[in-house]
Amino acid sequence: MERKVNLKDVARDADVSLSTASHALNGTAPLTVEVRERVLNSAKRLGYLERRRKRATIAALRVLLLAIPDDAAPQSDLNLVSWTILNGLRKECERRGIRTIPFVSTGRRIDGSQVRQIALSERADGIVILNDDQPELIRSLASAGMPVVIINGEDPAMLVDTVTPENRFGARLGIEHLLALGHRRILHLTWKGRTTIQRRYDGFSDAFLAAQLPVLEDMILEAEGYEPRHGEAAINALLDHDPDMRGATAIFCAADNLALGCLKALADRDIRVPEAISVLGFDDIVRGEFSRPPLSTISVPADRLGAAALALIEQRLIANDPHRPAHRLELGCHLVLRGSIAPPR
Repeated sequence: MERKVNLKDVARDADVSLSTASHALNGTAPLTVEVRERVLNSAKRLGYLERRRKRATIAALRVLLLAIPDDAAPQSDLNLVSWTILNGLRKECERRGIRTIPFVSTGRRIDGSQVRQIALSERADGIVILNDDQPELIRSLASAGMPVVIINGEDPAMLVDTVTPENRFGARLGIEHLLALGHRRILHLTWKGRTTIQRRYDGFSDAFLAAQLPVLEDMILEAEGYEPRHGEAAINALLDHDPDMRGATAIFCAADNLALGCLKALADRDIRVPEAISVLGFDDIVRGEFSRPPLSTISVPADRLGAAALALIEQRLIANDPHRPAHRLELGCHLVLRGSIAPPR
């Protein structure tokens, strides 16, 4: 009977120590690209790689192409969510010894053909897309012949894997809390964002329907964008037209950035929060902790999305199954209560 190849054989063939071979195969320590490539090539040539893959115990992801739109690239107060996602992904890649190839688009939309070309030339094992789920991009990358994961986006066509926060249930959780406090006239401040933002409106509606309360369309207030200045402008315009703010006793903002602008507009008009009106955000960016009052919000596990995306790519590489269905992974959110919410008066 032919002896099975073991880890010692791989280490000997690759001319590394047993522990180094183990780290290279399991992604448990940062190694140089050259060492990791040598170990993986030995494991593949000796048949050890295929045997371990069948047992789902191999770290097959070595090179990752990360594509982001240009508006997510600048590090600023407006991009705290994107940068938290990117930082979490970077740390996980460093921990597992994965080489990352960054690609920043020249506009808000990522060019799928460019991404495919770079991924092939760099011999990437997988592709991660941040904040872009346009159908044309998804169709282009779905036929790239390698795993693709979209972070903070959705794919209704179910062609590629996606990882997002649980936007819908998170919003529902927040609105249910406001309803439990006695609020009924809750203004939803939002903007024309991607499907992930639409899910927050869905959760807003779900909470009212679950409580057998009507969803009032006149309580939806649309800002021009997601920045604080857009939230401030939308609230100021509403107050100019209707000082009673449509009878609202609470405002649910689809992003903390909007909520910060909302708080400023209210403060400028001496409308006290939460005494006169409650304000709830979504995302849990750092600035919300230091607002006046500190912002209550729905906390998004932005720092965990990158690791979840890598796990999906790894699973697809291990499975080596062209018919594996697309996976949609949603990470849970939780309510963070600070000083901007109180029962209505």
